[in-house]
Amino acid sequence: MNFALIGRMAGALALSLSLAGCIDMTTDVYVTSATTAKATVTQTMAADIYAMVKAADDSGSSDSKPFCKEEGQTLTENENKSGTCVIVSEGVFADLKFDDSGAKPTFTDNGDGTVRVAVTTKDMMGEMGSQDDPQTAAMMKQMFEGHFLTIRFGGPAVTDTNMTLNDDGTYAEIKIPFLDLLNGTADLPEELYAVVDTN
Repeated sequence: MNFALIGRMAGALALSLSLAGCIDMTTDVYVTSATTAKATVTQTMAADIYAMVKAADDSGSSDSKPFCKEEGQTLTENENKSGTCVIVSEGVFADLKFDDSGAKPTFTDNGDGTVRVAVTTKDMMGEMGSQDDPQTAAMMKQMFEGHFLTIRFGGPAVTDTNMTLNDDGTYAEIKIPFLDLLNGTADLPEELYAVVDTN
């Protein structure tokens, strides 16, 4: 998760406390063999926040990277004026593209056709200083309440996981409220994992 981007959005929100709704993010990893996978990272910004981030990108006034303008990223401007960025990569594990900051999944080939996909949760947690700054806490709540980080690991068959397994056993998923991550209060294990049988 890119906390630099979230910081930019927090700064934009400070200009208008009337904004509601911000971002949802999904990281989807589908293991296709003992050495390959397909990764899809989707970020959706609400219309008001997307308009501010887009204006900052167009003016060149931001110190951080522009939103969804790198190679391999596809930006869709939706009818409701929100913005959706999708990053798709496929191939050997080392070639998969994830966010430049925060935790990235690791892949362990167990040698029997199964692959263990895992991500540590330590780097997902943020500290926004809300306990010392009620105004910041109010802004964060308004921006992120009702929005989630979703992590999904899948493949032909998931044989073991500490996330929620779907009905056909091909995906394990967890949906984490952004506010809990930013406040450092999310109740998460040290890592989230799924073992995928590619046979």
